[in-house]
Parts: sequence; C-alpha cells; structure tokens
Amino acid sequence: MLQKHKVVSCEEWIKSCQAHLKKEKEFTRLRDQLSEQRRELPWTKIHKDYSFDSVAGRKSLGDLFAGKSQLLIYHFMFGPDWAAGCPSCSFWADNFNNIIVHLNARDINLAVISNAPLDKLQQYRERMGWTFEWVSSFETDFNVDFGVTFTEEEMNGEQNFYNFNTSGFPASEAPGVSALYKDEQGEIFRTYACYARGLDILNGAYHFMDIAPKGRDEGKLSAPMMWIRRRDEYDQP
Repeated sequence: MLQKHKVVSCEEWIKSCQAHLKKEKEFTRLRDQLSEQRRELPWTKIHKDYSFDSVAGRKSLGDLFAGKSQLLIYHFMFGPDWAAGCPSCSFWADNFNNIIVHLNARDINLAVISNAPLDKLQQYRERMGWTFEWVSSFETDFNVDFGVTFTEEEMNGEQNFYNFNTSGFPASEAPGVSALYKDEQGEIFRTYACYARGLDILNGAYHFMDIAPKGRDEGKLSAPMMWIRRRDEYDQP
C-alpha cells in the first residue's frame, strides 16, 4: 500500500537516490554492452521476393526501406478475419508516428506489417489516427516465414515456433520486431528479431510508468496487459 510507504527527510531521500543512481548507471553500461553485442550478431540473407499491398500499390520488401539502408519492421497482430487490430499492438503503435522522422535522419525506416487485408488496415489506421507506413502481407508467406503467424496445424498441435523456441502461443498471430539491412547491391539481410517482453523497449509509455510510484501496477491482474484498451475505448464500460 502506498500510504504505508517509508517516508524520510530530504537529506536521507537524496542519499537513497544517490545509492540507487549507482545501480542505474551500471544498468546503463550493461545495456550499452548488450546493444553492442546485438549489433555483432551474424546476419541471415533473405532469399524470397516478398511483396505487400500498400496504399501506393504493390511494394517489394526492398521498397519498404524507402531509400534507407536499414529497416525496422513491427509485426502487428491483425488476423485476416479479425474485426480490429490487437489492443496491445495498438498500445505499442501509438509510439510510432512522431519518431519516424528521427529514425529517417539516422538512415532507418520503420514499417508496420500485418496479415489482414489492406482495406481493414486502412480503416483501423484511420480510426487510430496513425500515419506510419502499414502494409498487408495477406495471402503471402511473409508472416509465417518471420514467425508471427501460425498455421492451423501448428495451432492444433501447440507446436508453433515463437521467440526462438517451440511454444504454445495462444493466438494465430503474434507480435515482434525485425531489423533488416540492404546493401549497395540490393541484397537484404535479417540482422535481428525480438518478441514477447523484448518488445518492451519500444513502448515509451511503459517506461514512463516504470518511474511512477505505482509502476505498471499489473501485479494483481489475471495477465499483465489486461488493463490495456485501444486509445478510443478507455471511457467504455
């Protein structure tokens, strides 16, 4: 209970913060080391010629780089027969619009890809007020190949391969992010991918919550993200 939390003098509070700052600085150094190790991972070449439906017509995977050498893809959960996009992925996507100009300045583009048909994506994007590039991989192998859409056989056998392990992911669509690089010859490589809790780093709202007195305050929920609603649904019962 917050009302029973320890309260001290300003001087003692500063000492506590100074001691904690040492731990935070060590965490920052470890995070920098982990980021460097991530960039040193081996790459794998993408051999398939994937293409996607976009508002500008059919686009290749190379087109999504938009003249940059690096591409980040957010794999947004939106199945072909779903009425709306995943609420949790929508929570993440609310972080994307205004950062893309900064990513572009560092030779990076960001695109969102989902398995639903383009018309559904566009209707939902308009509802949410997003402007980022969102393309459809509907009726292609892309989502399955990238480990974020599971076949009926995988779902029935509970043997879907997710987050680099065989698991029983509970839905036919899953979230993730992929990092890609395109060289001067136009060859494309997948350099990194992460899923599940690894995606936390992409959600600025969660990091704000982490420094608030109650934190994420999810401990008593049946599942950590059960509180999340789409941005236009919080006033609904």
